[in-house]
Amino acid sequence: MFSAAGMAMIVGALMAPPLRADTPVVLPAVRVNAVRLDVPPFDLPASFSVVTVNAADAGKPGVNLSEALVGVPGVLARDRQNYAQDEQVSIRGFGARATFGVRGVRMFADGIPATMPDGQGQLSHFSLDAAERVEVLRGPFSALYGNSSGGVVQLWSADGSTPAQTRIGLYAGGDNSYRLGASTRGMAGALDYNLALSHYQTDGYRRHSRAQRESGNAKLGFDLGDGRRLSLVLNTLALPGAQDPLGLTRAEYHRDPRQATAVADSFNTRKSVHQTQAGAVYEQSFHATEQLRVMGYYGQRGVQQVLSIPVSAQRNPLSAGGVVDLASDYCGLDARWTHRGEWLGQPLEWVLGGSYDAQNQRRRGFENFIGNTLGVTGRLRRDEDDRVWNLDQYTQLYWHFANQWSLLAGLRHSEVHFSVRDDYVATTNPDDSGRVRYAATTPVLGLQYRPTEQWRIYASLGGGFETPTFNELGYRADGGAGLAFNLRSSRSRNGEFGAKWELGRDWAWDAALFRADTRNELAVASNFGGRSSYRNVGQSRRQGVETSLRGELGDGWRLALGLTHLQASFRSAFRTCVSSGCTVPDTWVHAGARIPGVPSNYGSLRLERGAAMGWRYGAEINGVSAVSVDDINSSRAAGYALLGLDAGYGMSLSTTTRLHLSARIDNLFDHRYIGSVIVNESNRRYYEPGPGRRLMLGAQLDF
Repeated sequence: MFSAAGMAMIVGALMAPPLRADTPVVLPAVRVNAVRLDVPPFDLPASFSVVTVNAADAGKPGVNLSEALVGVPGVLARDRQNYAQDEQVSIRGFGARATFGVRGVRMFADGIPATMPDGQGQLSHFSLDAAERVEVLRGPFSALYGNSSGGVVQLWSADGSTPAQTRIGLYAGGDNSYRLGASTRGMAGALDYNLALSHYQTDGYRRHSRAQRESGNAKLGFDLGDGRRLSLVLNTLALPGAQDPLGLTRAEYHRDPRQATAVADSFNTRKSVHQTQAGAVYEQSFHATEQLRVMGYYGQRGVQQVLSIPVSAQRNPLSAGGVVDLASDYCGLDARWTHRGEWLGQPLEWVLGGSYDAQNQRRRGFENFIGNTLGVTGRLRRDEDDRVWNLDQYTQLYWHFANQWSLLAGLRHSEVHFSVRDDYVATTNPDDSGRVRYAATTPVLGLQYRPTEQWRIYASLGGGFETPTFNELGYRADGGAGLAFNLRSSRSRNGEFGAKWELGRDWAWDAALFRADTRNELAVASNFGGRSSYRNVGQSRRQGVETSLRGELGDGWRLALGLTHLQASFRSAFRTCVSSGCTVPDTWVHAGARIPGVPSNYGSLRLERGAAMGWRYGAEINGVSAVSVDDINSSRAAGYALLGLDAGYGMSLSTTTRLHLSARIDNLFDHRYIGSVIVNESNRRYYEPGPGRRLMLGAQLDF
């Protein structure tokens, strides 16, 4: 269990040699974009983490975002070993119930939204080859990003630099996995550039989990003079035919954690994704006090997925079949004006802006059989045009109104519009067209006190809201035709009290107590025949404490530690379906039941020593306590603590060329564990096993 073994290992690690005064080390300074204001992270009345990305230093292949989040509290990124479904990302319990992709948490890449207007997002196109840092914002101020903002994760690519730098890396490891990545950064006159390409493929830890992924990312910056700058961001993603092994029952997991569910083979469950996206950011400064920023983007995304829905279930005339075909185009615009000045003789900065985002999606469904042949595209069963768009206005203000006091406030008004035009209408399948609108105004207020130059104490309060996604609107809970336009948006009241401490730039510590009370929480009403329906179930609460510590231990040792204790529970009793085939909720979920997929304790630690040249080595611990698998808390996936070790050696091949060799072992003790759970899976196939001991070798050439 994490609460015993994992904590013991972390405490033991903290007993390393203390900081030596004769070894001064400066932590890197970065420009951040947490709340769209030019405020240092230390002076924000909010929980905010910045992580510099250089995964190669730890011998990591740069495949999953979770590799970069070691030591960040509050956020939990779980590699599902299933590239057909993407990583699970949750922040303080928000987003934990997502069965695929990311929802409940806003995702951005270089300022371009990776979350659609309905709150459903993905991060498979995030490029760690191009990345400079990851920013994670938690707590009330996340609401300033609009719908479905239980937290915010932003990945930022590095700007081009001089002299130019090119990097080629090759990583290979267990399960026939390998990754080849190449990137180049530089400047040419007024142009700076950062280009990255990568190829990854694996046979997968489990059977029927083979995947291949190609991605490209380009960031181009143009200095137009007179305080003007234009940045272009282009990226592509190809994920052809990623196999989906599905979850396992508890008995299947104990018998063989590497197996795939039988129906995964029968229907050859798989998913293909192709995405291209382009964005532009124009910034112009007017003197030293005014700035205009305009961002626009456009993208196309195609998804084809073969599901394991039984043939018998598709006899229902309202069935959408077992093959999903989505063709989406999406776009958006964000414009804001920033003013910096004084009010009553004290520094003041404010932002006024608005944003528009839209997604148009052609959704078709087909039977996943032809005659007795399974796993193929059969007859058309669904054909509709889905559209969702939002129009938001926001304002933020930061005022350092006294020597030791500052105020951060914000207000956002959001409107989210859903509409459906049904083009598949038959005698037994009536017209499902319709529309619904959600709106909310979310205020946020934070106050910070500075008792000394090294200490900050703050408190913040705010509201938040979360609409259903198109996937949750897809089916009515009563089993009838049409979409579930009766679902209401969830509304939250969020608060936190925190403290931050910095000793020079060698050490940084922060801690926060937090609580989020939600009404109209969304939960599963029933799963029947491949149709998952949802309902509003009353109130819930997510509360806890988190802390992080980063710094230099002396003699070249560095530490990054993040711990979170979280209590997430339903505050209202409600009924749900448990048995397969249930259409009318008949089982009580009692008030006080834990929200599934949310651990009570989780954390990560990294200890490392060394520099870019010569020897470098480190150790990582990742721990998660047990999680419930469904709303009635009928079973739990056991907690775990995993240890990984890595070593590397950097050498100069010439004055401009360096070679870095690395070796990494994850899950050193070959512990059997559940890496993630599929919440409320109707066939009780909740469990997605994590891999055993795994070796990864790497070589990276910089020139």
